[in-house]
Amino acid sequence: MAEDHDIAGILALTTEDVRAMPMDLDRRGIKGVLWRTFKYYGPMKILYPRPKIELNEVGDQASARVPFLIVKKEQTFPGLYQLRDDPLAWLEAIGDNADLYKLSLTIIKQDGDLRVQRTLIERFTGMGFDTE
Repeated sequence: MAEDHDIAGILALTTEDVRAMPMDLDRRGIKGVLWRTFKYYGPMKILYPRPKIELNEVGDQASARVPFLIVKKEQTFPGLYQLRDDPLAWLEAIGDNADLYKLSLTIIKQDGDLRVQRTLIERFTGMGFDTE
């Protein structure tokens, strides 16, 4: 959805009271940040390894963490797909060539659907980037 600049589609996956950290944005603020990001990058790709997802025992809440990067659509990184199951190797392969981020999500079951309730985006700075 992000690659298609589908803000409404992204927000449809969230709860009404979603919060985005560290700026503590509500839905309106998130919409503004997404719009500015899409305007800045234009046609883009989002590259990431397989997310780490933890589901609670009841199955009504989950957390997910994934490193990712946003690049202009025409930019390529050969071999990343083969590293999707190894986040550390993925980070090592891409780290010197792009701006990296880590997305952490808190997901809850609401009306039978899983929806994002809280997000945290952290920018990679230095060698301490943690995929956990």
